[in-house]
Amino acid sequence: MAIIVNVDVMLARRKMSSGELAERIGITPANLSILKTGKAKAIRFTTLSALCKALDCQPGDLLEYRSDEAP
Repeated sequence: MAIIVNVDVMLARRKMSSGELAERIGITPANLSILKTGKAKAIRFTTLSALCKALDCQPGDLLEYRSDEAP
């Protein structure tokens, strides 16, 4: 199971820096980096909600599932 985090895509679409987003949602830039690189093991719904509000998007715009199985 592979969950892909597309925060960087939404940041580019919104022309927003990582630092600005981290400040808006109240997390450290280091924790935002962990989310962006896909190294996070979990995400709180409050954080996901704050990301969606700050980036004016839906959770599905930020998270994507890709099967590990070869096509």
